[in-house]
Amino acid sequence: MRICSLFISFTLSLVLSGCARQTAFTAELTPHLLKAVNLEETVSRRDELMMAYSMTSYDAKNKPVSVVNGGWGVEPMQKGQQLDLRAAGSAKALPISLELPRNGRIVASLVLIEVDDYNRAKQLLDRVRRVHNIVSGPAALVVTATEVLTPLKYVAAGLVASGIGLQLVDQLDDDDLLGQSSVEIHEAELRQKKQRIVHVPTVFTGQNLRDAFEYHLDYDIVLKTVKIQPNRQ
Repeated sequence: MRICSLFISFTLSLVLSGCARQTAFTAELTPHLLKAVNLEETVSRRDELMMAYSMTSYDAKNKPVSVVNGGWGVEPMQKGQQLDLRAAGSAKALPISLELPRNGRIVASLVLIEVDDYNRAKQLLDRVRRVHNIVSGPAALVVTATEVLTPLKYVAAGLVASGIGLQLVDQLDDDDLLGQSSVEIHEAELRQKKQRIVHVPTVFTGQNLRDAFEYHLDYDIVLKTVKIQPNRQ
């Protein structure tokens, strides 16, 4: 009788554990502050800016899983101007989100560009907005885990994976790159630390002919917990 009772208890625990919901993380990237300390274009006294950003996920075996993209701009900025990129309006930068694989990682990348050709930049951003926050699967992903890529190349590869033509993406090389940033987050490490937000402050500086520029850009990566309903047997 005791053996039967133990068997029933063990079986019940297996059933309950199989029915229990598992948790997973979704990472959300949000640019939230941009400040023009000094401009690249001192003659016109304003810079025309655009931003492109992406997240690429890899599984526990370091194989690429998926990619998602976002874009912002084209917006004029003057020296000393500061933009709240989370505020409603034309200057708002929309977030992108991607599931963080169990024991995997995500590479979040962002580039800030001073636009030379407004029409081409607007054409690129219009295409980016059509695929904004739409996840592309591994079949379309051209970024491999063994490649050593700059943030600019991560963003460009993500846009190509989302179906945006190479000719449009090449514009990211033609225009003036003010700065680029990447951060890598690991699921196991963040879960162990119980860390739910990664704040990334960046400072982009450089020289264009006789003009020195400086931009401050802050963005966050927030981890949100989602429930996964197990498959029913």
